[in-house]
Amino acid sequence: MKQQKTLGVIPARYASSRFPGKPLVDIRGKSMIRRVYEQVSKASLIDAVVVATDDERIYDHVQDFGGTVQFTEDTHRSGTDRCAEVAGRESAYDVVVNIQGDEPFIDPRQIDQVIQPLREQAQLEISTLAKRLSDEGTLFNPNVVKVVFDREQRALYFSRSAIPYLRDVDPSLWMDKADFYKHIGIYGFRRNALLAVSRESPGTLEQCESLEQLRWLEAGYRIYVGITQWETFGIDHPEDLDKITF
Repeated sequence: MKQQKTLGVIPARYASSRFPGKPLVDIRGKSMIRRVYEQVSKASLIDAVVVATDDERIYDHVQDFGGTVQFTEDTHRSGTDRCAEVAGRESAYDVVVNIQGDEPFIDPRQIDQVIQPLREQAQLEISTLAKRLSDEGTLFNPNVVKVVFDREQRALYFSRSAIPYLRDVDPSLWMDKADFYKHIGIYGFRRNALLAVSRESPGTLEQCESLEQLRWLEAGYRIYVGITQWETFGIDHPEDLDKITF
C-alpha cells in the first residue's frame, strides 16, 4: 500500500450548553484547544493538524499561537460533520482523524493507534479505540459508552447500557465473569468514508441511544476497534478543571 497522508482535525465550537467558551479556557497557562493541538501534533503518524471552528474568537486564538485553523459552517450537527467539511477541501489526505477538542491531555500514542490499522488494512473504513473497564460504577454509567466487537476487532454494537448482558448473573458479579470495554471517542476515517457518513441520515439505533457511530454501523460501515491501555480525561463541565492534578 502506498504511503498515506493523515490529517488530524479538532472540531471546536464556542457555544456549549454545559461549558460555554470551553476551548478557550485557561489550563495552567495554555488554552484547552492549544493543549489539544500540541498533543495531536506529537503523534508520529499525523502529517498535519487543523482546528475546525465556526467561531471567530477560537479562529483568532489558534492563529495567535501559530496553529492552523479553518472556518466551518455553524449548522453542523456534530464534530464529525465539521471534520467532513474540512476533509472536503483537503483532497491530498487519505486518512482523517477526528480528535475531540476537550481532551487536553490525550496521549499521542492513542492517535497513532487509531491511524495504524487504516494504514495496514486496505479494507478498513473507520477505526476507533476501546479500553477495558476496571470498575463497576463505570460499567453501569449511561454516560460511558460501551462497545462489543468480533474476533477481528470489528465493532458489533455500541451502547450506553452494559454489554454484553450476563444472563442469570447478579450484576455485582459481572466484572468478575466477563470483560467489558468502554469506547474512547477518537475516530480515524478514510477520507471518502468520512464524506459518505456525513451524508447519512440518523437511523433508528442512533435515535434510540443518541450515538452517531450507530448510524454508521446501521448503514453497513465497518469500524475497527483498537484496544488501548491509556486512559483519557475529557473536560465536560467547569468543575472538571478541579480534577487536573499536574
